[in-house]
Amino acid sequence: MIRWTFFIALGLWLLVLVGLKLLIAPPIPASVLTLYLVMTTVAIVLFVMANEDRWRAFQAPLRAVFEGRVPRFVQAAVLIALPVLVMGAAYLRLAPTHDAPFEPRVVHPEPPSGFNLKGKRISVSGLKNPLRTDGPELAARIAEGKNIYYRNCFFCHGDSLAGDGHFAGVFRPIPANFRDVGTLSMLQESYVFWRVATGGSGLPKGATPWNSAMPVWQDFLSEDEIWKVVLYIYAGSGSTPRTWEEGTHAGHQ
Repeated sequence: MIRWTFFIALGLWLLVLVGLKLLIAPPIPASVLTLYLVMTTVAIVLFVMANEDRWRAFQAPLRAVFEGRVPRFVQAAVLIALPVLVMGAAYLRLAPTHDAPFEPRVVHPEPPSGFNLKGKRISVSGLKNPLRTDGPELAARIAEGKNIYYRNCFFCHGDSLAGDGHFAGVFRPIPANFRDVGTLSMLQESYVFWRVATGGSGLPKGATPWNSAMPVWQDFLSEDEIWKVVLYIYAGSGSTPRTWEEGTHAGHQ
């Protein structure tokens, strides 16, 4: 096995690359992918260098190429491939893209009058968070909501709820910044509950081209779990939910 150290190390590195690119959803942003690949490279190199026999076996194919101990077509292929790969990487970083210009959120999409939640019809108008009470149990519910948030929402909306999670950069528009004074404090909790429960696919046609990559969380969380997340989002961001007495259309600014 030691004899094939170089090819095993290269195969492992490529396997990690393919796994990160194809098996993880949502897609990993390029900066995060680069970080993971650097860590993988360092780990492989440290493992190989920890044993002299492995290290010599790892270097052997490289030495054979650059010292002329392999067929000329192999040398030519390697010497051509290296600058081509460098030029390709440089081109991918500098080439213009055809993506639409980034447009920040300027309005919240207007919610429908009602939506389906786990087989039942929910009316948005007048809907209040049933778990927001004045008793001591509120703190426990917020703590549970925090736990649910960090298991499901943290990766996009971030540790500080500012829309700057690990995967945030890959989405257009980027995840909502809950610390923005123009976001949560302008909305009733029922609006946030609707958006979380129905996700991007729940946006009405009238919201086009306002877009969202958020999953349909009612497929993964219970009704109470979603309400608890809503409690935590408001508490964690220092926001106060808008009441129905302040206005009936949370979708307008």
